[in-house]
Amino acid sequence: MNILFLEATQDTPKIMLNKRDGIFELAGRSILEDASSFYDDVVEWLNNYAQQPNPSTVFTFKLSYFNSSSSKVIYNMLNVLKDIKGAQVEWCYHRDDHDILEAGQEFEEELEMAFNYKQL
Repeated sequence: MNILFLEATQDTPKIMLNKRDGIFELAGRSILEDASSFYDDVVEWLNNYAQQPNPSTVFTFKLSYFNSSSSKVIYNMLNVLKDIKGAQVEWCYHRDDHDILEAGQEFEEELEMAFNYKQL
């Protein structure tokens, strides 16, 4: 599988999806008007990965902020991960950022999957 890497901008997160090295990360801010079109390639990559995943997958989310448009796509990404055997979500948040922590807890509850929380 090809590596999917996108550099972060002011409005978009850094994305690293690397099956070979087992690196799956979304980091930064996601404040897009049309998040669906930006994340189309990411969701497609994840769906392809789900067909032949690594024995273990740790997907790290290090988001500092995301809007409601991005939230819908993040939910869809997590929903794909939920069905991958051995997949884990590492949800990172800054100590004083209760909004990001609570967002992770809401995703965890809605999707009925356990997250690992990591305070930065």
